[in-house]
Amino acid sequence: MRAARLITMVLLLQSRTSMTAAELARELEVSERTVTRDAQALAEAGVPVYADRGRAGGYRLLGGYRTRLTGLARGEAEALFLSGVPGALREMGLADTASAARLKVSAALLPSLRDASRTAAQRFHLDAPAWFTDPETPPLLPEVAEAVWDDRRITARYRRGGQEVERELEPYGLVLKAGVWYLCARATRAEVFRVYRVDRCTAVDSQEERFARDEEFDLPAFWAEQAERFARSLLRAEVVVRLSGEGVRRLPYAVDPVSARAALAAADAPDGPGWVTVTLPVESEEVAHAQLTALGAEVEVLSPPGLRALFARDAQRIARLYGP
Repeated sequence: MRAARLITMVLLLQSRTSMTAAELARELEVSERTVTRDAQALAEAGVPVYADRGRAGGYRLLGGYRTRLTGLARGEAEALFLSGVPGALREMGLADTASAARLKVSAALLPSLRDASRTAAQRFHLDAPAWFTDPETPPLLPEVAEAVWDDRRITARYRRGGQEVERELEPYGLVLKAGVWYLCARATRAEVFRVYRVDRCTAVDSQEERFARDEEFDLPAFWAEQAERFARSLLRAEVVVRLSGEGVRRLPYAVDPVSARAALAAADAPDGPGWVTVTLPVESEEVAHAQLTALGAEVEVLSPPGLRALFARDAQRIARLYGP
């Protein structure tokens, strides 16, 4: 829709000093020729878009031009208020700041849209912690969050194993995963990015010095890579099992779903009785025993021999318990 694209173009130019035609084309997902036509249309409509010629040129707004948020549709206004996570903001000590920002945005909206905050909250709620847990806010989270916002180096004491270590860190971002807060930071001495559980920090001292943030750092991409690497690092052993059709269906619910689906995809065709033989990566034989027990008679462990013996023992005990 051209109208939405023109509004987006104005907001982009309003948020930056200037942008080249190539940059605008990339952001708007159109050609540079379309950017030129859109800029001309905005100028004809009274929006002071100015084009600087030359190699270092680009488009910019003249005279500190600002647009009010009167072009928002109801759905857009409600989506804007959904972008906040009240519980997480409260834990980081940002509840008052977020509340003030919402009030300012509400005041800028058309009167007919000022109930967007209430209508969005009535329809959607994010409950981040996992089931059957009683999450606790790390006491040092507000200090860590403040350092993240201000790009300030911190000196952190951190529990690792049975000892405490001290690290000089450049805190780049925070991630809330299943009720647990993680800090993604660059260790100053090693100059590598690592992940730290905030609840394992015993002391955090924010330094006066700010660090120069690497603008190429992508927090979601970094977290996704680290999470995948962590999941793979846990799966150090393998078991070979036969699964019935029902066992195949239930396997992703009993073990890591990603590894389960990959193992099923790599499995050979079902045998005569319709059972599938699967080589499954697992954390350990002990963990595999606990997880695969949930499949009951829909799984047969073929190897390793020790795990098969455990299931044979379980079967004998259950037969004695329920037999005549």
